[in-house]
Amino acid sequence: MDDRKRPLLAVLILPAILVIVGFAGLNRVMQSPNFAIYRTVDVVQLLGSGLCFGVAMVLIIIVLRGVRI
Repeated sequence: MDDRKRPLLAVLILPAILVIVGFAGLNRVMQSPNFAIYRTVDVVQLLGSGLCFGVAMVLIIIVLRGVRI
């Protein structure tokens, strides 16, 4: 088992900042007058695409860092 400690920035602060930025962007879109025009199927498709891109990016970073899953 690896006894290296991860820096506090990477473990707690960075994900918190990313969540705040994500919610700020979501709030901005929801305040737009055009928000009611978006169809549910389009929103679900965009969320699915974003999820796939996010997972792919994380896996690429894991492979480049050489971490075994």
